[in-house]
Amino acid sequence: MIVVLAVGLTVLASVRFSSQFEPAAESAPVSGAGMDRVTGRSIARLQEHLRAQPKDAVGWAGLGMAYVEQARVTADPSYYPKASAAFDRSLRVSPKDNEPALSGQGALAAARHDFTAALRLADRALKINPYGTRAHAVRVDALIELGRYEEADKAVRHADKIKPALPIFTRYAYVMELRGRPGEAQRVLRLAATSATDPADVSYVHTQLGELAWNRGDLPAADREYAAALRADPNWLPAIDGRARVRAAQGDAAAAIRDRQALVARAPLPSYVVALGELYEARGMQAQAREQYGVAGAWATLARSNGVATDFEGAITAADHGDRAAALLAARTEWGRRKSIHVADALAWALHVNGQDKEALGYARQAARTGYRNATFLYHLGVIEKSLGHKTEARRDLKAALALNPHFSDLHAPQARKALKELS
Repeated sequence: MIVVLAVGLTVLASVRFSSQFEPAAESAPVSGAGMDRVTGRSIARLQEHLRAQPKDAVGWAGLGMAYVEQARVTADPSYYPKASAAFDRSLRVSPKDNEPALSGQGALAAARHDFTAALRLADRALKINPYGTRAHAVRVDALIELGRYEEADKAVRHADKIKPALPIFTRYAYVMELRGRPGEAQRVLRLAATSATDPADVSYVHTQLGELAWNRGDLPAADREYAAALRADPNWLPAIDGRARVRAAQGDAAAAIRDRQALVARAPLPSYVVALGELYEARGMQAQAREQYGVAGAWATLARSNGVATDFEGAITAADHGDRAAALLAARTEWGRRKSIHVADALAWALHVNGQDKEALGYARQAARTGYRNATFLYHLGVIEKSLGHKTEARRDLKAALALNPHFSDLHAPQARKALKELS
């Protein structure tokens, strides 16, 4: 989930085309359904303009960002090579001090999960323009995904000091949540909500407030926030995802399945596809579940062929629904790239399902190092402790997972309750 969030933040909250030839983009909502048509028109207009004015470096950078955005809203990674070519063309036209192309390349690197490159490119862009919101946003995202949380905290505070903006507020809130301060995160998001006017911004902020409420198990509050997001933009996919979780938790499986089927039809991202599969599996619909897990694997293959690193998502999916040995290999590979708490949790779980619980325990504890409260992390830790015979600790952490959010997973919340019953 974290990777999907980071990429969405980078492309969604901060990207506005800078080309004078796409004036409507400044206020256009960036939604899941319909925005692909808006972005498609943006791409067509920029392509037409660039055929007439091939020396417009800003136009080429704008085209690159339009391709990155199109990849996001359609879940089609084949747009990434096109984006890369457009940014390269911009830099050939204007190789010196081309901040739009460099920050765009940073956003593309983040979308492809190359966070080391994203950080390097953001730093280069900020040397040219220290006030570039997009570059600051990419830099904070990269530091978060690399597990460099103290640096991310400093970076987002610096960005907020020199140029306050909604993309910075939302990142500030996320850093606070990851560092174990959800109350501060909620306060910042409430302030951001008062300044949001664009439908996309309104939907994004209320969805993040919904996520905070969901993570603490407050279903009524989560439901209200997702509904507020969908009032601003009825096609906002992350809010539909949140609503599906709430509906499943409330026992309305049919409505949850409809939401999830709509999500997968519009954007077959691994997080949406696997969530639908797990919803099916929890209700005994094994054939339908296997079909969805296969779709997730096919997307990963397509993404890799277009330059996306998919080891993190692959490790999460395969640990529960696929080749466990492959899950461990993918998790170790990703840990070699970055040391985030989410990768630590994924590696811990991959080690557990491969029977390596002693090593898994260390990584599960690493996942808790920042104070971030996450029911899935606590569940993984509790199951690993149970496997090692640490009954007191296992009871404590499994209870904590269910106390934090008794509906944290269609599949694993019931398993957490079963494990607790076995321990007692």
